[in-house]
Amino acid sequence: MRYRTFGRTGWKVSEVGYGMWGMVGWTGSDETTVRGSLQLAADLGCTFFDTAWAYGDGRSERLLGELVRSNPDKKLVTATKVPPKNRRWPSRAGDHIEDVFPPEYIREYAEKSLANLGLPSVDLLQFHVWEDAWADDERWQRAVDDLKRQGLIKAVGLSINRWQPSNSLRTLRTGLIDSVQVIYNIFDQAPEDELFPLCRELNIGVIARVPFDEGSLTGTLTKDSHWPAGDWRNTYFVPENLVPSVERADALKPLMPSGMTLPEMALRFILSNPAVSTVIPGMRRPENVRANVVASDVGALPTELLAELREHRWDRQPARWSQ
Repeated sequence: MRYRTFGRTGWKVSEVGYGMWGMVGWTGSDETTVRGSLQLAADLGCTFFDTAWAYGDGRSERLLGELVRSNPDKKLVTATKVPPKNRRWPSRAGDHIEDVFPPEYIREYAEKSLANLGLPSVDLLQFHVWEDAWADDERWQRAVDDLKRQGLIKAVGLSINRWQPSNSLRTLRTGLIDSVQVIYNIFDQAPEDELFPLCRELNIGVIARVPFDEGSLTGTLTKDSHWPAGDWRNTYFVPENLVPSVERADALKPLMPSGMTLPEMALRFILSNPAVSTVIPGMRRPENVRANVVASDVGALPTELLAELREHRWDRQPARWSQ
C-alpha cells in the first residue's frame, strides 16, 4: 500500500481507503463477513475508513468503532457524515440550510456519531449533502468551529452531490473546509475541470468515491441485470441508465492490457491523478479487499492508456433516479 498526504491536515492516508456504504441498501451484506473484510483491510495497510450515520442508522459507524478499538496500534483515520435533517439525498437548489443543517442539529448528529463509534473524537466530520449557496452562512461555520475547538472533531469536509463537482467552490474558498468527497472515475472526469485545481491551490484533501460507477465499471453488469427487492441499485440502474452504462463499460474492455481487470484499471485511473488523496471502493468481502489493494501496489497507468481513457469521459446531469 502507498500513502498520500490528506491535504492540509498532514495526515498520511492509504491511497486505497474503505467505503462503508455497502453495509446498507445493497443486498449480500453480512456483518460477520464485513468485520473480516475491515480487519483484513487494516492488516494490509488501509488506514482511511469512510462511513456515515445514514449507513444503517449508525450500524456502520458502530462497526468502524469496533475496528478502531480492536487495533490500538494502528493509526486508522475515521470519517463520517451528518445526514440532512430533511432526509433528502441529494439536496436541491433552493433548499434552506435551516431545514438541512441547522447548528443544533449538526452538534446533535456529531454527538450521535461519536456515541456509535465509541470514540472521544472523529477525525473527519462531513456534510452528507451540500449546496454552495450555503457557503457564507455563519450558523454552520460556528457549529463546526465549536466542535473543532472542543476536540470532538479534527477536520471538516463536504460530500458533494452526484455530478455537481462545482457545487462547492465558494464554500471551499471560505477556508473552513479541509476535504471534499466527490464522484470521480473513468466516466465522471468533471472534477478535473475546476474542483481539483482549487483543491490543489487550497491544499484540500480529496476523497474519490464511486470508483466503479456503482458497479458498471466492474464489468459484471448486463442490460438485464436486476437485484432483489429493496436493493438500492434497482432505483439507480433504471433502463435509461443501465443500458448506456453497460454499453460504455463494454467499450472499455478492449483497452485493458493483458492480465489487467476492469476494476483494477478503474482504480488505477483514479490513483494516476495526484490531486486524489484516497479512493474509497466498497469492499464487503475479503476478495474485494485483496483485489483493490493491488491497485495501489502496482501504481499509475501508462500515459498512453490514460489518454485513451480520457476519451471515455461521460458528462451527466442529475436525474430523478441519480440520488
